[in-house]
Amino acid sequence: MTRGKRTHTPKLEVHLLREGIGESVHKIEAVVSDNRNRLMLLAGNSQTATFIRSALKPFQALAVTSSGILERYDLTEKDLAIICSSHGGTIEQARQVFNILWRAEIAPTALQCPISEGKQSPLQHNCSGKHAGMLAVCQQRNWSLNTYLHRSHPVQQLILNKVADILSMPGDELIQARDDCGAPTYSMQLQQMAYLYAHLASGNSLGLERTVRAMTNYPQMVSGKGNFDTELMLLTGGSIVSKSGAEGIQCIGRVGEGMGLAIKVADGAKRAKYAVAIHLLRQMGWISPAIAENLAEKFMKLTDHKRLEVIGELAMV
Repeated sequence: MTRGKRTHTPKLEVHLLREGIGESVHKIEAVVSDNRNRLMLLAGNSQTATFIRSALKPFQALAVTSSGILERYDLTEKDLAIICSSHGGTIEQARQVFNILWRAEIAPTALQCPISEGKQSPLQHNCSGKHAGMLAVCQQRNWSLNTYLHRSHPVQQLILNKVADILSMPGDELIQARDDCGAPTYSMQLQQMAYLYAHLASGNSLGLERTVRAMTNYPQMVSGKGNFDTELMLLTGGSIVSKSGAEGIQCIGRVGEGMGLAIKVADGAKRAKYAVAIHLLRQMGWISPAIAENLAEKFMKLTDHKRLEVIGELAMV
């Protein structure tokens, strides 16, 4: 962080309006960093720490892209996109996960993610792609498939070291906890999340560049039709990479520019993070007014009687 810069500015707010009358308020913090880890724009506290949740997936995928797994099992960009996904469990998405396991000669029963409510198989869990990628690494390296979710397992240590290397910190300083799918996730400062996405979008890492290309070429795998990440990446045609996380996390990178945005909604509301993301992307000029209006119609106009309004702006630091 640049010495002397502010680390606190006013937070953003998202107001739910019912026929124009305020009904609910969400508090949000947001950070923009460049790929030299310089804090550029801020709303709230850049040092707020929280779990990155599923926004970690493009970096968990480094275990795949850095290990020769794509070549070893003849996996495609579409396979890599599903590895980075929080998908909806559609037939197409579940088949893509199955393809990874089939090519690596792993039975679907090896997946240790839960079976989601209303689904029939762990293949349909929104994190199954990530789990399939981890299992493929284990298969290639003859590591245990049964304990791949343990924090001490070599595949989890590999991921931890990759993330820690990007952040230039010892891996044992990253606080870990079990995500809802059973895999480890990390607690980190918002500026660290923004820096990760600036690094992701910079094009300076071959493994991450492959991940960005896969996500932006196959956005329907990353989330699904009608969902924010997919719609944003479809509309921006490769200039934006986006990944949501649970509990109000949204991370976005501006491809080729080495800039990253991290958003945290204090109460974890999904609707608020999408509204803020649209508002801030338009403020920064990362999306056109036409794209912003398109997204606002889908994610800020909730019904004919309810809409979301964002109060506040990012501040220069």
